[in-house]
Amino acid sequence: MPEQDDRDDPSPRGAPDPTETEAERRRRRARFLRELAEARELRDRVQPRRAKAARLRHAMRMRTFRW
Repeated sequence: MPEQDDRDDPSPRGAPDPTETEAERRRRRARFLRELAEARELRDRVQPRRAKAARLRHAMRMRTFRW
């Protein structure tokens, strides 16, 4: 299996692209967050018991959280 060669990639992962505008960055971030929410909803539908346990854990964490 050939290795991936990222040497010709001008921007390494995590480094901001200097040509990207703020609006493009916000659009890309919004799309990522939408896809993330969609993936979470799908996981919750596929594993309802695990999703319920996670909701209960989250609720307990919120009740015991101190500001």
